[in-house]
Amino acid sequence: MSIDNLRQKINELPSRPGVYLMHDGQGRVLYVGKARSLKKRVQSYLRHKNYASPRLRKLVSEVEDISVIRTESDAEAFIVESRLIKHYQPFYNVELKMGERYPYVRVTDEPFPRLVVTRHKESDGSSYIGPFVHVGELRRMLRLIERYMPLRTCTEPGSWGKWRERPCVRYSLGRCLGPCAALCDAAEYRRRVADVILLLRGQSAELTSRLRERMDEAAARLAFEEAARIRDTIRAIWKLSRQRVSTALSDDVDELTWKALLEIQEVLDLKVVPWRIDGFDISHHSGNETYGSCVVFEQGIANPTMYRRFRITAGDGPDDFRSIRETVRRRYSHVLSDEGSLPQLVLIDGGPQQLRFAREALEEIGLGELETVALAKKEELLFRPGRMEPVRLYASSEALRLLQRVRDEAHRFALSAHRGRQKKRLARSSLEDIPGIGKVKAAELLARFGSVPRIAQCSEDELAEIKGINKTLAGKILAHLRGEIFDDAENE
Repeated sequence: MSIDNLRQKINELPSRPGVYLMHDGQGRVLYVGKARSLKKRVQSYLRHKNYASPRLRKLVSEVEDISVIRTESDAEAFIVESRLIKHYQPFYNVELKMGERYPYVRVTDEPFPRLVVTRHKESDGSSYIGPFVHVGELRRMLRLIERYMPLRTCTEPGSWGKWRERPCVRYSLGRCLGPCAALCDAAEYRRRVADVILLLRGQSAELTSRLRERMDEAAARLAFEEAARIRDTIRAIWKLSRQRVSTALSDDVDELTWKALLEIQEVLDLKVVPWRIDGFDISHHSGNETYGSCVVFEQGIANPTMYRRFRITAGDGPDDFRSIRETVRRRYSHVLSDEGSLPQLVLIDGGPQQLRFAREALEEIGLGELETVALAKKEELLFRPGRMEPVRLYASSEALRLLQRVRDEAHRFALSAHRGRQKKRLARSSLEDIPGIGKVKAAELLARFGSVPRIAQCSEDELAEIKGINKTLAGKILAHLRGEIFDDAENE
């Protein structure tokens, strides 16, 4: 490419964050860089002729073409840049090849591991998480860990067979489990380390799910102080996740997922890499009780904490087209009102008609710029707005497999609504079999205690707190339910 054509191409670059790739005459990638403004950054290479660095002068002299990948933020640009450098191994990328520009968190290879912030990765048996794009975000996470999930910071004793007589002051402050004085076992400490690693890798949803299970277990054991501590930890994680700019560039985004995301961007002609994909589906049972579902995949991984489900009210009888429109509208109207985040790609389970109704909903609420695609079953064709012909991918395509996972998860989540309704109906009918319990009292019992097994675990006094239920009736309820549960257990 001539220098004039190259200048013209550079002048037409967007003033947005992204990644640029410099190619030589054979198309080989010489250098990969990121920028807050692609146009300004790439123009700067042509603006300066006498670079102090001979290496930089040589790079500029070899450049014959430039390509770019637009991203939504500087943090996302870093992730894309780093992945491309690992993939192409350009000759002129030294810093990111070595991985030393941004900090890592080292989880030491010890019986009771510590956390150490470092900018160098070594082959020492330790686990390394990162690099972290935003150091401020890393500091916030480390403060949260120190307060709610603290690990030891001391480097003593050298041999863990020799215990201290008393732990350090951090144990007294609740900032350490006291492994140095044998005040916690190795299994408990390893579980704490596993929680910390999940948080550092950005897997807040999985961590929160685990913590909720432990909180419920603690409450069931009447260990209310422990349950309250876990609750406070969950709240702190939630607040931190609301502030997060980006996650660490962890190994969780494996090469297949990375390849799939780039392929999706290419085949669908998207402006940015679809780090977040929202999937929609509609489900109805025998023409009744229609539900719309929305699932969220971030970096190719499902995030159940962001799933949403809606009971459809549009029209009489099943109508998948109107139902899709209502579901999409309600999902993103809610996001807009709460100033929530938006996906880079919306995936609709269906064909061109479902896609058209989804587009109508987005246009109505002012989100017409959101990228959309429909994935039809059986033939597995992709439909895009404005394209006459569908896109067909090979069955072995990683992009297709990822989109299928999103679609299938949306379908599963929509169907689960019907299973939940069926369980509630069965629970209510079980209660209504008890003399003196009608629909109203059955509904109140379920609303108060959540399920039939939990009601069976209550005392007569607890049940008698419900209006219209005295101790005599409470005793009948417990006798009926406990006998029913015992019979069920015997029959299994």
